[in-house]
Amino acid sequence: MGAVTTSLAEQAESIFDDLGYSVSRDGTDIRAERKWRTVSVKLDPDPDPSAVPTDGRFRCFVTQSDAAAGTYRSVALADPDYEWAVIGVDDDGDYEVYRRTS
Repeated sequence: MGAVTTSLAEQAESIFDDLGYSVSRDGTDIRAERKWRTVSVKLDPDPDPSAVPTDGRFRCFVTQSDAAAGTYRSVALADPDYEWAVIGVDDDGDYEVYRRTS
């Protein structure tokens, strides 16, 4: 039997669910809510810094592990005025979080 591949959306939903967030789909993206915080989760974002959203308070960009460093650089170059992080996930469900450091 071959390996089962989980979609990026399912992996992102699982990560936020495990963190105690209430998760819902928002079109092609995900909305994660917990207490007073709502995180807009963008799946497989465009690597062009000009495509990084400029609005919001909390955003997370979820992509495959091999694209996470490039996504981090793109968001850092765009320098949006909100809290953000990048999550790189692999096919096994493991993930790494990249956060902006001050």
